Amino acid sequence: MYRAYATRAAEFGPAELDNTPLIRRLLELRREEAQLLGYGSFAEVSLVPKMAESVPQILAFLRDLATRARPFAERDVADLRDFASRELGLQPMEAWDVAYVSEKLLQARYAFSEQEVKQYFTEERVLSGLFSAIETLFDVRLRPDEAPVWHEDVRFFRIENPAGELVGQFYLDLYARETKRGGAWMDEAIGRRRLRLQSPAGSSDAIQKPVAYLNCNFSRPVGEKDGRPRPAIFTHDEVSTLFHETGHGLHHLLTQVDEPGVAGIHGVEWDAVELPSQFMENYCWEWSVLQGMTAHIDSGESLPRALFDKMLAARNFQSGMQTLRQVEFSLFDLLLHSDFDPAGERSVLELLADVRREVAVLVPPPWHRFPNSFSHIFAGGYAAGYYSYKWAEVLSADCYGAFEEAGNPFDQSTGDRFLREILSVGGSRPAIDNFRAFRGRDPQVDALLRHSGMIAV
Repeated sequence: MYRAYATRAAEFGPAELDNTPLIRRLLELRREEAQLLGYGSFAEVSLVPKMAESVPQILAFLRDLATRARPFAERDVADLRDFASRELGLQPMEAWDVAYVSEKLLQARYAFSEQEVKQYFTEERVLSGLFSAIETLFDVRLRPDEAPVWHEDVRFFRIENPAGELVGQFYLDLYARETKRGGAWMDEAIGRRRLRLQSPAGSSDAIQKPVAYLNCNFSRPVGEKDGRPRPAIFTHDEVSTLFHETGHGLHHLLTQVDEPGVAGIHGVEWDAVELPSQFMENYCWEWSVLQGMTAHIDSGESLPRALFDKMLAARNFQSGMQTLRQVEFSLFDLLLHSDFDPAGERSVLELLADVRREVAVLVPPPWHRFPNSFSHIFAGGYAAGYYSYKWAEVLSADCYGAFEEAGNPFDQSTGDRFLREILSVGGSRPAIDNFRAFRGRDPQVDALLRHSGMIAV
């Protein structure tokens, strides 16, 4: 089964399903496009609308991250091999054993289930905790509002400033339905802009306030207790997803820019647009937030501290291995679209082998054909951009680090500065300038490493 999955869309099956010639042809066409546009490589073309300034800058970023994560990744692998041999009788541990052994080790170490955690995250408590965090951070108020909706599940809210003036509004559509697109996303219904109104008395200016859609696919409420409907309950991952999409929504709704092309999320560099969303996820891991955001569906008790500690420890399980895996993919993608010649004698697999020799701690068998199903860069819009996953994590972790340095995740002056320098300016100035205005310096990886358990607190 592992071999069949690892060799799909490769030369081992029907020729018409082999992606190998398509990969080379795509790389040739991208190289040709870059040359026609006057660039040295497709990676340079890809970076034009991004925050990162150059290929060497990204390569240095990735290699620094790999160097700092490697000792932890090596320890992760050593723990896996020891557990596989000692508890499961697997010696040596093969590539196809890794996922199984990892899951067994995770269960042995932390011994809790998502279903156990899920009982504490009831819908109204989660929304109350989310809204309270937003109100405290950014000095706004969230209120129920009214508007036509496309389904009875959909709710509508308004955001007001302390004077009671409208800032923006949003639809909240939490539950899965057969006719609904999968996944979770934020989209704009109306963008902020300045309007010129005409009337018999003359003309005047007005501001069109933004409206957003926040969509998820969570399970709806099921069953009754004592004759009353039971509330919907969410996994912790789903709560993180809700905070994530709300971060995108806040970027759209709290903008103070009146030009549509750079208001809210518009005009924000592609590798920086995830900063507010990933930033908000941090609050799902704050004990002070979870205490007020959880209530067991039956007992009403808050999440126990012992269970939270297990969740926190499991959060960083194999963080070193996972970091190096992402660096491996990112380096391969960037080198493939910068100094690799698709018409040359060197193959794509040889480039990947070089990257793995540089950064990997677990190397799959030589017959593995990872590139043939790497849809992110060949069919998903991430060509020369896969690095942005880690890039955005660094930005968001470093921004959250400012609150940690202030000693309070809801420090008012830091929240005001985040609102003023990040959320409200949208794409009206370069993302690096926004970051520097908030942090007073360039991004650093230390906060991400600390949050991932790779720097001692």
